[in-house]
Amino acid sequence: MTPTSETAEASETFGARLAQVFVERGHLCVGIDPHSWLLTEWGLPDSAAGAESFGRSVVAAAAGRVGMLKPQVAFFERFGSSGYVALERVLADARDAGLLVIADVKRGDLGTSVEAYADAWLTPGSSLEVDAITVHPFMGVGSLDSPFQIAAAHGKGLFVLAATSNPEAFVIQQARVAHGEFTGLTVAQAVLADVAARNARSGAVGLGSFGVVLGATLNLANFGIDTSSVPAKALTPVLAPGFGHQGGDIMDLISIYGEYAGGVIVSESRSVLSSGPVRIADAIERRVTEVGAVRG
Repeated sequence: MTPTSETAEASETFGARLAQVFVERGHLCVGIDPHSWLLTEWGLPDSAAGAESFGRSVVAAAAGRVGMLKPQVAFFERFGSSGYVALERVLADARDAGLLVIADVKRGDLGTSVEAYADAWLTPGSSLEVDAITVHPFMGVGSLDSPFQIAAAHGKGLFVLAATSNPEAFVIQQARVAHGEFTGLTVAQAVLADVAARNARSGAVGLGSFGVVLGATLNLANFGIDTSSVPAKALTPVLAPGFGHQGGDIMDLISIYGEYAGGVIVSESRSVLSSGPVRIADAIERRVTEVGAVRG
């Protein structure tokens, strides 16, 4: 049964766990993206077995070096049911290693359908259980009420797509809202404002459990997003893809995200994974040091 209030949170929130990871392990989040070409470079078959071996090797290299992982579910899903079995084993390894896992699933739907997605990924004991998932608000942030409620009830998190780096998104994300509470804001602004309001209503202090996705290769001012100030109560965390291979420079983190920088998750995949199975641990350690130097 779905909880009736976003305030019916578990005793330890996702935001609190994320803040602890920031302190203990820093802001780097390593992606697990078993592309066909990466599997080949790693000497692995382009199969579910290859994706499993790849994912479990990344978990082993990340354990004790970073605090977060972000598996891209699509690269497992392409192998069908065997791909999901492989993913479940990777997630089990990550849980055993005490790593915070953000599943990049980009789910979004209505009513009981989106509730079922949240049940699958956010319910404790599920074989697909993770700490947070990415979701998209194309049908309105309100369409995600059930995932917000389920996440809060189980101490989990959500990251709502707000401003993404693909050019096809600009026409939608930079459009202005015509009606309702956020009239006049860009769609990206409205998503951020809605998520921030949910964090405030949850009673969170410090770091909220609900975040947004803001690409690291963007000029956020073009989306109407002001990074010079944040709400006084709970900082909205930011999942920031685009550093490394996609061209985002970690030295620009503060200038890109401003007052949100303290809650930024620096997500990197190919720039680390392309180091290969022998050198990936060293690559992770190097990026942890580089990100930590920028964060201070």
